[in-house]
Amino acid sequence: MKQKIIIAGGTGFLGQAIIDSFSNTDTEIIVLSRKIHPARTNVIYVQWDAENEGNWQTVLENSTAIINLVGKSVNCRYTEKNKQEIIQSRVKSTLLIARAILTCKNPPKVWINAGSAAIYGDGGNHILTENSPLGDGFPAEVCKFWEEAFFKIPTPMTRKVLFRIGLVFQRNIGLLAPFKNIVKFGLGGKVGSGQQYISWIHQDDFTNIIKLAIERNDFKGIYNASSPEPVTNEVFLKTLRKALNIPFGIPTPAFMLKIGAIFIGTEAELLLKGRRVVSSELQHYDFQFQYNNLNIAFKNLIKK
Repeated sequence: MKQKIIIAGGTGFLGQAIIDSFSNTDTEIIVLSRKIHPARTNVIYVQWDAENEGNWQTVLENSTAIINLVGKSVNCRYTEKNKQEIIQSRVKSTLLIARAILTCKNPPKVWINAGSAAIYGDGGNHILTENSPLGDGFPAEVCKFWEEAFFKIPTPMTRKVLFRIGLVFQRNIGLLAPFKNIVKFGLGGKVGSGQQYISWIHQDDFTNIIKLAIERNDFKGIYNASSPEPVTNEVFLKTLRKALNIPFGIPTPAFMLKIGAIFIGTEAELLLKGRRVVSSELQHYDFQFQYNNLNIAFKNLIKK
């Protein structure tokens, strides 16, 4: 049967990666978006506000999957206002989708919800799997509220999958782009101690995990979507410099980053803290990463 996949919050970089992975197929993609965009070959856009019920709910009928990527970016100052918006944007949209699923006569077969590896907090050198203790701090607390909302309302006819996602690296866009610019400006030395871990995943592995979750009826619960080989900040930047043929990079001491973060409107902890996250659950499904090594990933993602 022809697949119908709904992506809530699908206009961002991750949504685009998923859409592109279904190009040249007959899969129907419906993107729930605050703004209407022109339809494409197999993609149409349906308006919603991520807060209220409406006509958008009808597209869930007879669908293969709904993928929820909605959430205000954490790349901002953690003011009380921003904290509440970060939490509520995730919680409200997730609960709204749950209620919409329950109104369907033929609901989606699977509901895939984004989460974050940040739920493990600042993990230091410890290897963190799906069974590891959850962390502390604001980013971790956001994730806990998010996951609680996802599992709060049972959807008996719809399988639930939640991915705790590492940094998804994509070609020319997304999270890798600003790192490339920093390195090209000669500022690609280690940040802080350089020993904080970066948990990452290549966009193709990310979309292949999404497809696995859609295809396998026994795939449900919580999974870490992260490469088997997380690296320290120092190794990450050194590998990126090598990929870009940049011989050196000036280190950024922690105190300078904290000052600079104030001026650019973000939080230094996004770079100064890290976690070494891998999946112990994906191996049960014989999932094979195409890009488990950062060198191999950069060779594919970065064209010199």
